[in-house]
Amino acid sequence: MTVGTGPLAPEEVVAVAREDARVELGPDARDALQRARKTVDALAEEATPAYGISTGFGALATKHIPADRRAQLQRSLVRSHAAGSGPEVEREVVRALMLLRLSTLATGHTGVRLSTAEALAAMLDAGITPVVHEYGSLGCSGDLAPLAHCALALTGEGDVRTPDGERVPAADALRAAGLEPVELVAKEGLALINGTDGMLGMLVLALHDLRRLLRTADVAAAMSVEAQLGTDRVFAPELQALRPHPGQADSAANLLGLLAGSAIVASHRGPECNRVQDAYSLRCSPQVHGAARDTWEHALRVAERELASAIDNPVVLDDGRVESNGNFHGAPVGYVLDFLAIAVADVASISERRTDRFLDPARSHGLPPFLADDPGVDSGHMIAQYTQAGIVSELKRLAVPASVDSIPSSAMQEDHVSMGWAAARKLRRSVDGLGRVLAVELLTAARALDLRAPLAPSPATAAVVALLREGVGGPGPDRHLAPEIEHAVSLVTSGAVVDAAESVTGPLH
Repeated sequence: MTVGTGPLAPEEVVAVAREDARVELGPDARDALQRARKTVDALAEEATPAYGISTGFGALATKHIPADRRAQLQRSLVRSHAAGSGPEVEREVVRALMLLRLSTLATGHTGVRLSTAEALAAMLDAGITPVVHEYGSLGCSGDLAPLAHCALALTGEGDVRTPDGERVPAADALRAAGLEPVELVAKEGLALINGTDGMLGMLVLALHDLRRLLRTADVAAAMSVEAQLGTDRVFAPELQALRPHPGQADSAANLLGLLAGSAIVASHRGPECNRVQDAYSLRCSPQVHGAARDTWEHALRVAERELASAIDNPVVLDDGRVESNGNFHGAPVGYVLDFLAIAVADVASISERRTDRFLDPARSHGLPPFLADDPGVDSGHMIAQYTQAGIVSELKRLAVPASVDSIPSSAMQEDHVSMGWAAARKLRRSVDGLGRVLAVELLTAARALDLRAPLAPSPATAAVVALLREGVGGPGPDRHLAPEIEHAVSLVTSGAVVDAAESVTGPLH
């Protein structure tokens, strides 16, 4: 994959982060890097102080640094800012933030040397992953500590993970890969750490996963509507058109397609059916899933704008000026990370409510209590719903926004911060939880569909039940549920559930 002066596509970020796609700098990036470096070198020679080149940082920006101490200035910056603490951050997140920092360097607006950008690309290609910790970023002045740990590894200090996961000193890993540590010069330490790359990388990865999970939610909802003898008439396009939110229309269209040809739905369509309206968790699925889709679309637009950005301070402009700015503030990314966490919590909440209806004989329309084989002796899916409820409760807590918080830092020079990194960390946990909640709904709905025999489900939902039955048995006496839930989770996160449904319906929205 070529990294140039233009923006990366979200799928390129995912490919490097998760699939170890190789990277190289394009000719335009090489030219831009060399042009900008000439500007920085010229400023470094001048007597007038220039922030980040011949001065200290943050609240120490008024201190002029003599030329013979500027290399030490950059080393000291990286060492002091590599102050993270807590558990290690996931490999895919670190690789994403490394790639995104490389992309900003490649714009030619940061002033680093071509050789430094090439060294970062080489470290990515060698599969060397710096050890980055959970805590250390306030989401303003960039994701400072996480990026500083990556910059530290580039200089041959700190710890890294090798491609096989072994934790070793960075100098040893670089040597084994045939790479030389970078000796930082004026401006480079600052340019390597002053970006929103960590929170943006996590946003891009979450968007990728949520695209699949929102379609999975429609599959689960269709199975629940069907197995609870609900109606598909409320999903008609003429009803959705009365409230023209695009995500709602897409979700309703998916539900209609997934339920097409269902003998179960057809069995209670006649005039003898006395059910006037389904419960909200069934009837309003497109409204909730659709609102989450529209939130996803908004977050994608923000991510695409951020991918087209050059985040650093100061920046080298095309006319040769070097100017300070505030583009490192993470508010635009932090807001949508929090917004997505709210949407995720609500999609999980409605999924849990649909699941719970299966387990109560007063609401399940003829199904046995808790879908148990021998109620009383067997508990069926009783505690699977407890697991769902525990996760949903956690997701509601994670939906509390991080971006409304701010703690002043750097002697009040940095007196308002975004907390975007924290918003991203909790969204990752939220996305994982949503996949687990949907997996329990799918397992429960599949068991209920089997119990509706001899009535047959729709071809699409039957394909999903068949997929589940390859690794999970059908209705019967109680058995160890945890492995079955984990199997269903793997089918959700891999996309196999959506693939099975789409093998009948064609691509879902």
